[in-house]
Amino acid sequence: MVNVRNLNVKAHGHNSDGIDLEMTRNFLIENCTFNQGDDAVVIKAGRNRDAWRLNTPTENIVIRNCIIQDGQTLLGVGSEISGGIRNIYMHDCTAPNSVHRLFFIKTNHRRGAFVENIYMENIKTGGTLRVFEIDTDVLYQWRDLVPTYEERITRIEGIHMNNITCESAKMIYEMRGDKKLPVKDIELKNIHVGYIADSVNRVENIENIITENITYGSIDTTLLKELDRYITNK
Repeated sequence: MVNVRNLNVKAHGHNSDGIDLEMTRNFLIENCTFNQGDDAVVIKAGRNRDAWRLNTPTENIVIRNCIIQDGQTLLGVGSEISGGIRNIYMHDCTAPNSVHRLFFIKTNHRRGAFVENIYMENIKTGGTLRVFEIDTDVLYQWRDLVPTYEERITRIEGIHMNNITCESAKMIYEMRGDKKLPVKDIELKNIHVGYIADSVNRVENIENIITENITYGSIDTTLLKELDRYITNK
């Protein structure tokens, strides 16, 4: 068991994540403060062929009682996940200002492996673009620079969010699964957003979504400009 506690991490710039776990198991992160130009807590497990060979998942991770003062994402999963990711639990963390996304799972058709049994609960934040997002087509600059040598679709299932409070969001959740292997078993409960700048949700290629007690105030289009201005300044 590895413990990381009472860290104060500040780093602004390109790819300046707070903490990245890679092919790691039995890890506790608690009572830390993150002030980042990129993501705060990131879960990874290797990229493509090398990670398939090693076959070492990242698993049994707890993140609790942390403060994210600034950052792109509170909890990011991927996109390097080819060894597999499972059994992640984040709870009782706050992002008092704004983050782009609270919870973001990202992969592409070159990664393979799996993402399963991920839990986030008891989270409070100011503004965000997405409370929850899944994107299975994240390739960044590699889309045209490097060809797809072998296609492997990531299996994603068993994702849970509960008791989330957010002052404002562009959208509550957006999920884009792969039509060849749809995302399964998503549970979103007790999510409360003050105002929405765009729409409530956008979903494709997802099977078995359970939503319960998701509330929000009126759709306020003036917030869209404010959120876009925040992203531009980042």
